[in-house]
Amino acid sequence: MKKILKTLGLASLYSVTLLSLYNCSSDDDDENTGNWIDRSVFDGSPRSNVSGFTIGNIGYMGVGYDGDDYLNSFWAYDIDGDYWSQKADFPGVARNGAVGFEIDGNGYIGSGYDGINELADFYTYNVASNTWTEIAEFPSTPRRNAVAFGINGKGYFGTGFDGDNDRKDFWKYDPTTDTWSELVGFGGNKRRAATTFTIGSNVYLGTGVSNGVYLEDFWVFDSNTETWSKKLDLDEEDDYSILRSNAVGFTLNGYGYIATGDVNGSTGTVWEYDESDDTWEVKTSFEGTTRLGAIAFSNNSRAYVGLGRSGTLYLDDLDEFFPFDEYEDED
Repeated sequence: MKKILKTLGLASLYSVTLLSLYNCSSDDDDENTGNWIDRSVFDGSPRSNVSGFTIGNIGYMGVGYDGDDYLNSFWAYDIDGDYWSQKADFPGVARNGAVGFEIDGNGYIGSGYDGINELADFYTYNVASNTWTEIAEFPSTPRRNAVAFGINGKGYFGTGFDGDNDRKDFWKYDPTTDTWSELVGFGGNKRRAATTFTIGSNVYLGTGVSNGVYLEDFWVFDSNTETWSKKLDLDEEDDYSILRSNAVGFTLNGYGYIATGDVNGSTGTVWEYDESDDTWEVKTSFEGTTRLGAIAFSNNSRAYVGLGRSGTLYLDDLDEFFPFDEYEDED
């Protein structure tokens, strides 16, 4: 059984055990394609709403919240070796709900919430020197639970919650000049806790919540033209419903995936997106405890999902996803 480092009373442990059994993959998953395999449990304290990025075959992850404290520790997961190592602490104030992205081999983490204020500071991580450097502060409204991605040598940041209002603005960061500039043209709804994944030069954005409503609009950003286009909704009649917040998005073998998250309670469902015909296919659900605020690592040929929380239970497990394998319940 994967370790749980948060101290639980007997009654809580009993409830968690029942919850875990209930939330594990159902018999219906036998009919779906996809398999999950346990990988190395995270060495640090269980946490949710962490931020990270993937560079080569290393997934980097840090900050977050463990149920008691906001955190600034920072870690690396070696995909080839299946092990964790601790890196230099994130230098900003401890936080959760931040964003992470990668530009040309450097990582970036910024924004978020420190328990009192929404934040606008950003930092870049140098892999070779294991050092952090503060970059230009985000010039607009501080926020948490935004989305961000790096592509074509630039970083893009938008949506989120500013403490009073959900946002829908988008901004571009240029690392060569250390400057931010606002973009126009996103026609989607305001939202917080959305997710993205990247296929080639296209970045897809969907899910999230605003005014208590789970959002169904789904968008693609063409990084070559910096324009947005609307795709089919994430709630398409009786065919599928992918609505949720605090999910993870990742890319694997040319397909996009949205997994886990919250939809009136934590979920473990996993959906695969085929951009060639704008369609979704359900896959085997995440086999561990259902969760929200998880982290995903992908180098486009291997993908992992872990950590997060289920109710008040903070998690430290990590699983690798094999989307085209037959489901096995013994691994």
